[in-house]
Amino acid sequence: MRLYHWSRFPLLALLLALLAGCTPPQVSQGEMTVDISADGKQYQVRIPAGSTVLDALTAAGVTMNALDHSDPPDYTVLLDGSQVKVVRVREEFYIEQVVIAFEHQTLRNESLPAGETRLSQPGVEGLQEVTYRRVYENEVEVSVSAVSTVVVREPVPEIVMLGSQTPFASQPIPGRMAYLSAGNAWVMEVSTGNRRPVVTTGDLDGQVFELSQDGKWLLFTRRGEAETTINTLWTVLLDQDDGQLVDLQAANIVHFAGWAPGLSMVAYSTVEQRSTAPGWQANNDLYTVGVRETGYLMPVMERLEANSGGVYGWWGMDFTWSNDGIRLAYARPDGVGLFDTRAEALTPLYDLIPFQTGSDWAWVPGVTWAPDNRVIYTVDHVAPAGSAAPEQSTRFDLLAIPLEGGAPLRLVSDVGMFAYPSPSPLQNPIVQVGSDEGGPLLENVYQVAYLQAIFPAQSNTSRYRLVVMDRDGSNRRVLFPDEGAPGLDPQQVVWSPGPVGEAGGYRIVLLYQGNIWMVNLTDGEAQQITGDGLAVSVDWK
Repeated sequence: MRLYHWSRFPLLALLLALLAGCTPPQVSQGEMTVDISADGKQYQVRIPAGSTVLDALTAAGVTMNALDHSDPPDYTVLLDGSQVKVVRVREEFYIEQVVIAFEHQTLRNESLPAGETRLSQPGVEGLQEVTYRRVYENEVEVSVSAVSTVVVREPVPEIVMLGSQTPFASQPIPGRMAYLSAGNAWVMEVSTGNRRPVVTTGDLDGQVFELSQDGKWLLFTRRGEAETTINTLWTVLLDQDDGQLVDLQAANIVHFAGWAPGLSMVAYSTVEQRSTAPGWQANNDLYTVGVRETGYLMPVMERLEANSGGVYGWWGMDFTWSNDGIRLAYARPDGVGLFDTRAEALTPLYDLIPFQTGSDWAWVPGVTWAPDNRVIYTVDHVAPAGSAAPEQSTRFDLLAIPLEGGAPLRLVSDVGMFAYPSPSPLQNPIVQVGSDEGGPLLENVYQVAYLQAIFPAQSNTSRYRLVVMDRDGSNRRVLFPDEGAPGLDPQQVVWSPGPVGEAGGYRIVLLYQGNIWMVNLTDGEAQQITGDGLAVSVDWK
């Protein structure tokens, strides 16, 4: 093998030497230089190629607090010569008190002369505390935002009474009359001209509006504030001029809530809200809660578990207390019966043919007690003659169901589906109807008011007239309104708790064209006692 020496190829050696001199140093190959700006200082670090911002900050010994950030973000992969800026962030919180203006409400008051105003309740401003968050970047403020608001004191609305006195003669009244107008509750005492507001929240919905048997308490529902709440149940003690509203901690009351006669106890039934018509699904349950004059609530007791409620049970059951506060009558689309609070069981009394409405509502008959608790008055859905479908029958009769034996009595035919019978209080004298070996047989005397459909075959849309009869269906008299005048909307009329005025005699109050009217049972005379056209409920105890 022949060996060659570089000295024999001088030109090749020279070229190799020149090429070696042009190659850059390879000592730092695979690193890059990054400039960092933080806390007013400048840092330059050499880090491996492919490193991130976070790697560069770590190499420079720069730490980041929880709120700090960098530009570019710490996960960014850097290039040689990249610049990184650290932004120091801090926050501080402070609280400001903000005044909440009170509302100005004007209520029409028929006890004041027309046009006269009177301050009923001074307005009081509310107060809320707003917590703000202020953010600084490198000690320069960049944002201010509210993070929480707490109401320290609720505002109290200013209420001004605006006189709207109408030329209706004042009438003496026994007991206490309450009525609902424009979302507020009012009471009349001594006379129809002596009126005062008792609830001025403006949110009463009229689903429940009832005086206790002694007239001391008013039970009512208010529109719910939450989207999932239809309404809430409340009461107020009327013997106190500034009675505080008592929240009974019950919600979604559509069909029934009522005072137990002789007891400081309320019973109620609930529904569940639904997005589809009619807006609820009935639970067909029953609860009771005791209320003390201090506003203290006794524990809620479940008396009847939620159940299907029979045919069309989604609509719901209605209840009515007996006058002794022991039992309740119930009504539902397929029947009426009793619920004994001691046995806590439903006892059917009379089966009904459910009415097929063909719509998103169900018919439930009105059901009421005779004042001596011996008879239930209701409305029966009667099957038509021939082969027509019973569920579509347009015939409805007024029925009396004896509770001490005997068959139901059909008192009046073709009254309409919304007849709502209403027995009067017991009236003197008690009459003798016979005798036996033990002495005379006595019978309680009372009358029954009901609504008669002007067009019985279309009673679901017809208006009605007020009729009064004796308890056995005799001596029927049409009292109101006059022949040819527009009829009444369906409603439960209310009897006076006792005779009215020096001449005595009972009265019935009802709603007609948005106002309260009083009908004299003795002579049939009717008198309008409110004139604002906004009344939607009335009760008298």
